[in-house]
Amino acid sequence: MGSSDLAVVAEGLRKRYGDKVALDGFDLEVRAGTVCGLLGPNGAGKTTAVRILSTLQRFDGGRATVAGHDVATEAAKVRYRIGLVGQNAAVDEVLGGKQNLVMFGKLYRLGAAAARQRADELLERFGLAEVGDKPVKSYSGGMRRRLDLAASMILAPAVLFLDEPTVGLDPRGRNEVWEAVRDLVRQGTTVLLTTQYLDEADQLADRVSVIDTGRVIAEGTPDQLKTKTGGDRIDLAVPDRDQLALAARTLEQLVGAAPELDEEDRKLSVRVANSDASLIEVVRALDAAGVSAEDIALRRPTLDEVFLHLTGRRPVSEEEAAAAAKAAKADKKSKPDRKGKKDVPAAERAGAQEVNA
Repeated sequence: MGSSDLAVVAEGLRKRYGDKVALDGFDLEVRAGTVCGLLGPNGAGKTTAVRILSTLQRFDGGRATVAGHDVATEAAKVRYRIGLVGQNAAVDEVLGGKQNLVMFGKLYRLGAAAARQRADELLERFGLAEVGDKPVKSYSGGMRRRLDLAASMILAPAVLFLDEPTVGLDPRGRNEVWEAVRDLVRQGTTVLLTTQYLDEADQLADRVSVIDTGRVIAEGTPDQLKTKTGGDRIDLAVPDRDQLALAARTLEQLVGAAPELDEEDRKLSVRVANSDASLIEVVRALDAAGVSAEDIALRRPTLDEVFLHLTGRRPVSEEEAAAAAKAAKADKKSKPDRKGKKDVPAAERAGAQEVNA
């Protein structure tokens, strides 16, 4: 793959926060016009990598280019070629959707008329035209994230960074964001997506890089990564324990390895190499041995299993992530402002984030 085909390149990136190593030789390549899923547990370095690649964070070593520009020496050029959607909403909830987009357009020096025109285009593109004049606080979670995506697309960036874009959303909101991302990619945008949701990476990513302790430990298409767990499995359920023992002996003779047994539920599971052919062979062997199967199915490994296999950690579920986000929000509300300082208005936070991004 030539360098002109790559929208994002990171080579040996290193970053420390005091004694804590955030990135330790981080390498990444993202082909233009594709979605790369950066998958890893909390504290693995995902957000640090995105902050560095989007010029929001300096790094200690290595090199990186985004949209053909060096992140360290051409940061200003990088910023005008990228969009960034962080974990927290960057829009002002008091303003309407269109007002937010016009504000971002002016921050990018589009001029009043051009900013209004671009806002109308983006509201239509992201399915928000009918609610563009309503305050953002009346939007659903999925609508707010789509507005965030729209704000990140003011300058039609070549590369879009999405850092945990669906945290805290319900299934409907997640699907809305997924469809918006797919539409962006169809129109040529390159997307680097960080997530802890395995199904999100499976749904959106052309390639996945698994990061742990600050470095990429595996990469490939979702299907390629799934083969790292040992390939497909055949799962079998039988009516009684006598049949279970007979089925276990039959499968071991056929595949040369003892199957995993669940005696209580009378189930077996065995790894196979050639999945389609193996399923036919297993059915024939069980029939010849007189095994009566209640259920038999070919099961492909999930990215959850890949994650556990590679990192030794179980991925965070949607419910756990939502509960953690809710607890963090409640904790934040319970704490008084330090030294009597007022919160910075959302519009100012949004402007600062977009200008810096």
